[in-house]
Amino acid sequence: MPDGVITKAPSTRALTLPALPRFRLRAFSARVDGAFVITPSGMAYDALAAGDLVAVSDSGSVAGSRAPSSEWRMHQAIYAAQSEVDAIVHAHSPFATALACLDRRIPPFHYMVAVAGGDDIRCAPYATFGTAELAAHVVAALAGRRACLLAHHGLIAVGANLDRALALAVEVEALAEIYCRALAIGEPALLSEAQMVDVAQQFSEYGQPDRKR
Repeated sequence: MPDGVITKAPSTRALTLPALPRFRLRAFSARVDGAFVITPSGMAYDALAAGDLVAVSDSGSVAGSRAPSSEWRMHQAIYAAQSEVDAIVHAHSPFATALACLDRRIPPFHYMVAVAGGDDIRCAPYATFGTAELAAHVVAALAGRRACLLAHHGLIAVGANLDRALALAVEVEALAEIYCRALAIGEPALLSEAQMVDVAQQFSEYGQPDRKR
């Protein structure tokens, strides 16, 4: 485990303040110096200090005074599978979780679904929290994606840093809410594969050169 990994970790405050209680943020992590730093198990985020964060190596060894989040295996598996990911946010936000409890993906009912990297937001099959089985399901659901739902559980979003991972998680929850409200009226019409390809192309050219989606 590299020395000073925990002291180099991003501040927890940037994530805990905007997330709000309704969002139900469960765990977040960031890749740091060949390991990753993750929130501890069972501690309120508004009370966290840097010393409460836990460093986990690629092999699963732990450094820090706290036990890591029970979902550390899921975070470890995602970092191993996606080298471009440097941050992960996991939440039990209400609308995403409602869809996940129905084993439902978020289909291309709205063009912003493409913000998660594809033409839908998949729902990973259920497995007990904290297990290697759940980690494997999530890695598969995230193939070619930056977010997915976890059946009967919640959502997970990844990004190049914590701000982007959190912003994506919030966007997925917003999409889940809109989809749930649309379903209350009827079955939403879906965009075609070709239309979603066009959206992905537009997203690739969107924003400033140093801040692509």
